[in-house]
Amino acid sequence: MFKIATFNVNSVRMRLGIVLDWLGKAKPDVLCLQETKVQDADFPVEAFQKAGWNVVYSGEKSYNGVAIVSKQRAKEVKVGFSQDTAAEPRDAARLIRATFGKIHVVNTYVPQGREIDNPMYQYKLAWFRRLRTMFEQEYSPRRNVIWVGDLNVAPEPLDVDKPENKTHHVCYHEDVRKAFWETCAWGFTDVFRLKHPGERLYSFFDYRNPRGLKLNQGWRVDHILATSSIAKKVHACDIDLAPRHLPNASDHTVVWAEIK
Repeated sequence: MFKIATFNVNSVRMRLGIVLDWLGKAKPDVLCLQETKVQDADFPVEAFQKAGWNVVYSGEKSYNGVAIVSKQRAKEVKVGFSQDTAAEPRDAARLIRATFGKIHVVNTYVPQGREIDNPMYQYKLAWFRRLRTMFEQEYSPRRNVIWVGDLNVAPEPLDVDKPENKTHHVCYHEDVRKAFWETCAWGFTDVFRLKHPGERLYSFFDYRNPRGLKLNQGWRVDHILATSSIAKKVHACDIDLAPRHLPNASDHTVVWAEIK
């Protein structure tokens, strides 16, 4: 069994206790973190090592940042778009990849986009296209690839509360959903939907809606996607709401999957 999880921590140092507690209880093989908000020199690597975990990371001060925590040491670690002519330094804090045995893990923190008329939204759409190109150039749909992270997109109406009110939101607009599905068409399956067809379950609950968690008013923007060789072996996939209920919680929570 291989257990993988993804968690936008919204500052790894602020949620360190929550992360380490979840690791101790859930015991995943791999936990991918996003929005760590810490430059590499200040990443709390010793705390993870003391608890018995390996960790690789790439971040920047107070913004973005990705990491992969694991039982085994990560191999073939890469950050950013290594073969992309449009690559730029800020990509390194949004994309980290590693190999564990025969499984290739791609951890992404896709740009949020801000507003439809903001240049960052076009940057977000381009980011999905660049991901698709990366998968085409460096991987194969026939290999064991798992793509996870905060992808900042709710792909279907089921994935957001009151979708009729979100049509112009940068995480639900038709163009970003199209960009997401075009990237998935390379060879990915949404493994959460395999196990929860038709269910309204969310991984993000906005701080600005204090009753959102209780009323199940959220977004499913944190995803685990896999190539067919992995997807057909998924034993379970779920959203763990417990971390979101804790004091000083992130506005996101953990999504996990077990593969036989």
